[in-house]
Amino acid sequence: MIKHHPSADILIDFAAGTLPVAQAACVSAHLNYCDCCRGSTEQLQSIGGVLMEQLVPVAVSESVLDSILARLDEPVPLSFIQQRVRHRRVDLPGLLNRIINGDFSQLAWKRVTRSLSVSHLQTGDDQREFALYRIAAGGNIPNHRHGGAEMTLVLEGGFSDELGTYHPGDFVFRDASDVHAPTAIDGEECICLAVLDAPLQFTSWQYRWLNPFLQLQAG
Repeated sequence: MIKHHPSADILIDFAAGTLPVAQAACVSAHLNYCDCCRGSTEQLQSIGGVLMEQLVPVAVSESVLDSILARLDEPVPLSFIQQRVRHRRVDLPGLLNRIINGDFSQLAWKRVTRSLSVSHLQTGDDQREFALYRIAAGGNIPNHRHGGAEMTLVLEGGFSDELGTYHPGDFVFRDASDVHAPTAIDGEECICLAVLDAPLQFTSWQYRWLNPFLQLQAG
């Protein structure tokens, strides 16, 4: 059962189409797990449609119309496609499926610590890092903070930190003031999707020397 969800403000921005693409992909993946948030988003979109119908029409140039029509042939970035991950079927947003282009084992993983590996992915959002974090079973990410916001969605396994325990489909939002040390649940590695506005910064002296190497990998 999913216990951790995006805030109402995040869902409103998602429904309105104003979230950056990297964050929208993370929220969209959560909706694929969560009937509750998906229903709320559909209601918000319906309300937005009614409000738009009440607006006074404004004339636009032919170039605006042409640009909209040209986009009709583009693939839908957040449609849902089934993806085989570790010999089972899971549903991932089409954007995430295309970026991964295979299963998690086929990605290029960069080892950061003994327990943590990261695979950076490209979304076209040059302001945010979009990456998969893999924590070894029972391992942890050392205490760290962020210079900006962090969205995390659990895809496999689970982890706990100072504020709770999280399982597949759970959505976690941390701001720049939060310091935490996620620890993977014993017996199974944890894979999370993370969207960062700024690189993480280790706070304990044993790992601070790594901070200069943890530059934001946006794009």
